[in-house]
Amino acid sequence: MNMALMSMAKRIAGLIRPESVQYEGAVLPAKHLRFGGRTYLRDRDFLGSARHEADRLVRHCRLSSDSVVLDLGCGVGRLPIGLLKQVSLPKAYWGVDVNEQAIRWCQRRVTPRDERFQFLHLNIHNERYNPEGRFGAADLKLPFEKGTFDLIYLYSVFSHLKTDDVRAYLKEFDRLLEPSGRVFLTAFLEDGVPEMEENPEGYGRSWVGPLHCVRYRKSFFETMANEHGFRIDRFDHARETDGQSGVYLSRSGAATSAT
Repeated sequence: MNMALMSMAKRIAGLIRPESVQYEGAVLPAKHLRFGGRTYLRDRDFLGSARHEADRLVRHCRLSSDSVVLDLGCGVGRLPIGLLKQVSLPKAYWGVDVNEQAIRWCQRRVTPRDERFQFLHLNIHNERYNPEGRFGAADLKLPFEKGTFDLIYLYSVFSHLKTDDVRAYLKEFDRLLEPSGRVFLTAFLEDGVPEMEENPEGYGRSWVGPLHCVRYRKSFFETMANEHGFRIDRFDHARETDGQSGVYLSRSGAATSAT
């Protein structure tokens, strides 16, 4: 199929199955593009969760108009959609994801609303979300200078990564985060379980397919964070999607902690 026919086919597909919807003044991804299963299918729930995440970063991670934010695993822009509802936006935002379709949606639907929001496709291999990825996490080095970011955010990312990959990302966070910066992440963390276990039986729900749930022993995860210069300031057990825990990190030498 030549390029003209491909372009026409995409336009026709877009008319038949729109890629976005309008809800309460926000542009949201169409339901078939959303990650997270049934949790975010209703427009009200998707936008409500977007606002909640933006508010979380203001209340607990010192997000301000001077902040530079890295959203790793940004998907179809849940966090930036929430940030666009804030009175004060961050100074700059970068969303990164291994899903190229999600990044293209954000580039078409979010960046035109505010050019402070930029998006980058990261072609890292992930058995679940990007099995054709060219690079392994061991090769991870994002195209940003040392100390670029005040805040690194990742929701439902470490919940689908094994130990070596988690360590690779923590190492990169150490490079990218400025000295007083914060990290917020979610993960499956429990006491009294194996150091790392994929799709554990009898844990909350039935997990199907590669990396659907990667659970860690909390003390083991904390040790990995410590090895890369981070400490856990706040831990909210099993309060996030599918029973994940919310984890707030800062530099080990930082003077203040999350509230």
